[in-house]
This record gives sequence, C-alpha cells and structure tokens, in this order.
Amino acid sequence: MDGRDRLIVALYAQLKAERETRETLEWVIRNGEISRDVLEAIAADPVPVVTSDDIASIEKIIAIDKRRHRQQHNSN
Repeated sequence: MDGRDRLIVALYAQLKAERETRETLEWVIRNGEISRDVLEAIAADPVPVVTSDDIASIEKIIAIDKRRHRQQHNSN
C-alpha cells in the first residue's frame, strides 16, 4: 500500500468508528439510558483497530477505482 492507500484506510476506520459511536448514542437516547457514566463511556470510546476485512474491502475499492481510471484513460 502506498501513502494514499494508507490514508484512505485510516479515514475509513475513523469514519466507521464515528458511525458506531453515533449509533450507540442514538440507541442510548432511544432507550432512556442516558446517564453521566454512559455519556462519558461513549465519549471516551477508542477508535477500533482496522481489521483485515476492512483492509481487504478498501483494497478491493482501490483496485476497482484504478481499473476505472485506466479504462477512462485508455478510451480517451
């Protein structure tokens, strides 16, 4: 992976973590579980580590993107 690919993976992991945190917060609010301790735990939730499945998904997306780029370049 080059620098651009690593940046994409890192941004993907950050976005995924933020979505999971937001979903948890929404669940807590819907279920009336809002307390200071719960909010502190959600706010302090660490960003999950990127898994091999995440990397495989990103690599697949990058490969598709590169293929499209080559096809567009070759058709011009």
